[in-house]
Amino acid sequence: MSTSTVCPLSSLSSELKAALQERTEHRLRNIVASNITTHYGTSAASLSVFRRVITGKNVQEDPTVVIDFRRVVPVTDYESYSPFVAKFFSHPRKQFALENLLAPGLPSFIGISSSTTRNKSKLFAKYSRGWSNTPPSFTKLLQTTNLEKTAYIYCFGYRELLEVMGEDGEVVKKIPVCIGTCGGVRDTENWSVEMDSTRMGAIMPGHVSPWATGFITHHRSFLLIHALFALSEPTLERFNMTFLTFFVDLIHHIQEHWDMLITSMRDGTIPDVEHIDHVRTYLQVNFRANPWRAEELQNIGPPLTCSAWAQRVWPNLKTLICICSGTFATVMPKARSVLGENVLIQNVGYGCTECIMGRTLNVGDTETFVLESGDVIEFLDVSEALVHDNILQSWDLQPGKCYQPAATTEDGLWRYLIDDIIQVTGFDPRSGSPVFKFYGRKNLAIRLPYAAITEAHLVSVVRAINTEDVMKVQEFTAIVDQRELPQTVGFFFEIIGDIGTLLHRLDHIAPTHHDTI
Repeated sequence: MSTSTVCPLSSLSSELKAALQERTEHRLRNIVASNITTHYGTSAASLSVFRRVITGKNVQEDPTVVIDFRRVVPVTDYESYSPFVAKFFSHPRKQFALENLLAPGLPSFIGISSSTTRNKSKLFAKYSRGWSNTPPSFTKLLQTTNLEKTAYIYCFGYRELLEVMGEDGEVVKKIPVCIGTCGGVRDTENWSVEMDSTRMGAIMPGHVSPWATGFITHHRSFLLIHALFALSEPTLERFNMTFLTFFVDLIHHIQEHWDMLITSMRDGTIPDVEHIDHVRTYLQVNFRANPWRAEELQNIGPPLTCSAWAQRVWPNLKTLICICSGTFATVMPKARSVLGENVLIQNVGYGCTECIMGRTLNVGDTETFVLESGDVIEFLDVSEALVHDNILQSWDLQPGKCYQPAATTEDGLWRYLIDDIIQVTGFDPRSGSPVFKFYGRKNLAIRLPYAAITEAHLVSVVRAINTEDVMKVQEFTAIVDQRELPQTVGFFFEIIGDIGTLLHRLDHIAPTHHDTI
């Protein structure tokens, strides 16, 4: 595989634009043809005009359908879909009432959004058909093989299991309600909930932890058990997990419970950790005493005793795969100090519960993405009014500008506005697809009487001071400081080492103002 760096174009050639347009419009016609006949497609008020104008047309082949779609289909929000999703939680759950609700067939899982602007999480029906068209680059990073020893740190549990009944009263489908990564990983690996019990005592090919570890719901216990099995495997080559912060938490727990982990490894006994009783038997049957490894680790010492500690513990470690851009990037210095410079930190891609939108443009660049999706992504200029007339196509975007994505998906969303803001930086010279960086969340902000401080503002402040002469920031928390008027935003920082020379000088000049820096 070539490792040459791909440099974005500032504009599209006519050939790249034509190819990009053809791919996009072909995908859109396929999605419309499949989903216009669903319960949502045939009854949603937002699609009433569209249904009328396409009557009698061959939706999959007629190019004017694309024109009609862009002209009359409005942008939608979660309120358009919540009544349909609610049907999955009503009783009785009959197959005829739930089949073909938002997309053909029954969902493989109901995804719970992990970042939301509402009091309650949003729920999205996710269909296997959509995941089957997930970009290969994404599924390749999620999947494991027996050729690589991997610490596969994902949750496999679910909040609820919905049983759909057929006409004969028998269960025809069990639909887990779970976080998107859990459902996505299950679909990618074809791990159905019906077969969970047969896997509980097994270690899947390439994994180092038993399957049952994924059913530990307490975060600390979940990471401690994964840490125990990972430490026990000296030939570990890869970490796979949801967020980079998970890795940093993992290291903190190893540091804090080092003696307990070493003792467990020496004795071959799963430690007395809370919230694991329901899976302890499955864990213990896969854990053996390894006094040689315990002694080796004892000689190396816990994580914070030396730099590049991970490379001493796992000499074959090559890659950490996780979401590590945006606010998650603030822990990158801490992760890098533990991993060393020779371990690749690779972003799994760019997406959300609603859809997957992109992959990294270059290996090793965790902040820059190229649009790659099995769905259709359009864009709204954030400086323009929120109406469908202002929606732009991929080939209309301008480098340097910020946009809000609108997704039409195989899972049944129609021009659904994603609450993210991205900044376009150019176009991929191979495909013409837009290249972009995550800028921030649309509605995630600290609201003061005179200003709204967005996530992007907070991150930009942290990046500005994250220098050798100020401080090396590992993690931060922002709060509203109401001690004096006007209200301000204050930061708590966790830093590496001591504060820099610039802060020492400021402290000397104006020590009484140090708490406002």
